[in-house]
Amino acid sequence: MFLIMWETTDILRVLLYVVLFGMLLIAVLYLRRRKLSKAAYVLWGILALILPVIGPYIVIASRPGEPAGRE
Repeated sequence: MFLIMWETTDILRVLLYVVLFGMLLIAVLYLRRRKLSKAAYVLWGILALILPVIGPYIVIASRPGEPAGRE
């Protein structure tokens, strides 16, 4: 049986990337529920990418656009 011995730094690095990707995913899913132009959607998505730790919080807290209606 082959076991991979992970170092602590490797585990923390993987967890950091998982959390950052999860936060980006939450921001993108939130933006999908808002009524925005394509340019605004791209700009808010870029903001969430550029500021990986606080970007998703800024996107959700600012509530860009109007809520998408149930049609």
